[in-house]
Amino acid sequence: MSSPPILGGASLFTGFTKLCKGLAVVIVAGHIVVQILPSAINYLALIPAKYDLHFNDVEIYSLPEILFCRTIPFAWNLITAGYIEQSIYGVVASTLCLLIMGKLLEPVWGSKEFLKFIFIVNFLISVCVFITAISLYYITRQENYLYMPISGFQGILAGFLVGTKQIIPDQELSLLRIKAKDVSYILLGAVSNTMQWFPSLMLLIAIAISFFTAESAKYLPTLIFGTYMSWIYLRYFQRKPETKLRGDPSVDFAFSSFFPEFLRPVIDPIASIFHRMLCGRFETSTEAHGYTLGGASLPGSDPIEASRRRERGARALEERLTAERLAAAQSAEELKKDASENV
Repeated sequence: MSSPPILGGASLFTGFTKLCKGLAVVIVAGHIVVQILPSAINYLALIPAKYDLHFNDVEIYSLPEILFCRTIPFAWNLITAGYIEQSIYGVVASTLCLLIMGKLLEPVWGSKEFLKFIFIVNFLISVCVFITAISLYYITRQENYLYMPISGFQGILAGFLVGTKQIIPDQELSLLRIKAKDVSYILLGAVSNTMQWFPSLMLLIAIAISFFTAESAKYLPTLIFGTYMSWIYLRYFQRKPETKLRGDPSVDFAFSSFFPEFLRPVIDPIASIFHRMLCGRFETSTEAHGYTLGGASLPGSDPIEASRRRERGARALEERLTAERLAAAQSAEELKKDASENV
């Protein structure tokens, strides 16, 4: 089944959902707060540890005391950090990507599941980044891992790419198109890679950039954990109301699908270890609901469920694009009518 283009030139910056607009306001407001009150970053961003103990004019740091004195009182940082952008560039990029990708994912998942995805993945990202920072401090004894304010929406955006890979894995993406006499011209070029490679390409580019900037510690762990925490959630835990199943067992969404074909024989044995850890509960839940019989998949699982998911995504996109085209046509017709009346 062919699906419509994800992003067309005319509809790229229209049709945003109310939920995404509200989240964009939260991101912008968070940035304004930390600009007006710079000290607010200490209470909103994720700072793994902060403890000053002065004894005879000597500053002493004790890791157990650091952890208890900084993390426990400010535990809300695990939630707030994801919505605080420290630079104007981050605000612009995060809000635009949220609005554009949200209008693709929210109609397919539903507003409740979309918000649930953001909340859960954001929390898991913060927990993983916190543990990583403490671990790196133990390994390197570099205190910047403890005191660096970490925040930003980039981890959720990485998760959105994974969600896009899930619902439309074979969709080609055109960045910018215009139409003249029913002929589409590609102005900025078409991305020839299918959507399934976008999360991997994003991580590859981020890792490459990290070798040339000292600021990589602020964003790279967030991107990595955003990608893989969102995959774990979508793969094993996201509830499907229409089938009463949890997760997505399709082959197209396996962990090895993030890697090129020649690497998959190496990746699959490693991934199978974690798959057995998580899939035990998945298979038990599936069997309890009667979706397997003698090891055979029944309707609602694997390729059939994946096909239905892609059809829902394509149908939602087609409906949205059709509505936008009709609205644009009606607006143009009204303008012509007004112009003729004025003449």
